[in-house]
Amino acid sequence: MPEFRLHQLLAQLGLDAPEAPDIPIRGLATLEDAGPDQIAFAESKRYLEQVIATQAALVLAPADFPPMPDRHLLRVEKPRLSFLRLAECFVEGPAFSGIHPAASVHPEANLAAGVSIGACAVISRAVRVSTNSLIGPGVFLGEGVSIGADCRIDANVSILPGVSIGDRVIIRSNTSIGGEGFGYVWIEDHHHPVPQLGRVVIDDGVEIGCNCCIDRATLGVTRIGRGTKIDNQVHIAHNCEIGEHVILVAQLGLAGGVKIGAGALLGGQVAVANNVSIGAGAKVGACTGVMQDIAPGEAVLGAPSRERRQFMKEQASLSRLPDALKQIKAMQRELDALRGRLAALEK
Repeated sequence: MPEFRLHQLLAQLGLDAPEAPDIPIRGLATLEDAGPDQIAFAESKRYLEQVIATQAALVLAPADFPPMPDRHLLRVEKPRLSFLRLAECFVEGPAFSGIHPAASVHPEANLAAGVSIGACAVISRAVRVSTNSLIGPGVFLGEGVSIGADCRIDANVSILPGVSIGDRVIIRSNTSIGGEGFGYVWIEDHHHPVPQLGRVVIDDGVEIGCNCCIDRATLGVTRIGRGTKIDNQVHIAHNCEIGEHVILVAQLGLAGGVKIGAGALLGGQVAVANNVSIGAGAKVGACTGVMQDIAPGEAVLGAPSRERRQFMKEQASLSRLPDALKQIKAMQRELDALRGRLAALEK
């Protein structure tokens, strides 16, 4: 873990706090766990007791936090955001640089200045890797793959032919990009595979988690838009088009041809059917099954998906169902008794 002087870290925030002690800082932690060489933060006054008890060297706090003469407080406009900015200082890079002797690099690959290749990576013919990108151990880059500048491809990622990746992209371990899409037609007595001849294009600033699969297009392009963030264990099928700054949460699956507009957010375990369009800014709650198009800005839940307020009303109604059934049974008994009396009067 790197070590900084406190004033070095404060400079990262553009702050000058001469009253703060210039002590070594070795990390960040919660108020409960922080030690005397760590920084913590309190987002509001309701954390007063935790601040009193903390051992942190410095606590980032909002402007209205009560005075505490026996604690080193630094008042900032957004304590959480400042804390995250400091956390970036402690992110350690890979433990390798240059080209590892155990890597296999084709002589016709084009590696720019500052590229690092980890042990047992395989870099195929006509691969292009731009400046300062890091290719982790065991990575496979297929023929003609293009990797932009300042990318990080973690261990055991497979990027197959026909994939183009922009700048500042992060792909975490064990993800596969550019594999064949899942397409078959029934011919006489068997499922016959449809050739998958397309590509995958990943734009700048995309982050992809561990164990994801992004299939190449049948024809044309599967595209992931600029700034999109993809969690672990997500499957994106052939010919999907994901807009800019979309969030896709873990264990989500998109069938072929799905289109997602900019800024949409899809929760964990969402399933989207073939060729569905989800509008810009839409929000799809966890475990939702999306069978039809969703309008821009709409929020949906449930399986099949429906408008969020309608779903919540239905769920509230379900909680009242046992009492309603009791009332219906009581009414049925009264009705049966009235029918019996009426029948007796008619005799």
